Amino acid sequence: MTSKAKQQHEEAMHIDEGKSGLWGFLAGLIVAAFIAVPLSGAFAFATHPNTQQLFSGRLDETSQGGYTAFWWIVTIFLLALPFLVGYAVANLSVKSLAIVGTIVVLFIIAALVFGQLFLIV
Repeated sequence: MTSKAKQQHEEAMHIDEGKSGLWGFLAGLIVAAFIAVPLSGAFAFATHPNTQQLFSGRLDETSQGGYTAFWWIVTIFLLALPFLVGYAVANLSVKSLAIVGTIVVLFIIAALVFGQLFLIV
């Protein structure tokens, strides 16, 4: 490969890196827009433990600490999600994206299972 061709290839790679960063930012921004309302709700449930009464007595048997801890975990995950998605889109390969996606799906399933544990009578 000639030096001119090598220089053009390096410039093209540098441009692609900049575009991947913008794609990551855009993906994170889109995810942030989608999770804004659930994030607000999760934060409200985490900071006001008396909201446990809103679930029609189904959560009477659960402890207030467990209820609050669950909602703080959900809040932290939702807050981190746009950053994680943006980073993943900008920097990871297809295989790594699949692994991260699998971890996120497993975390969501775990959150749903723990949420159902609160609601079982």
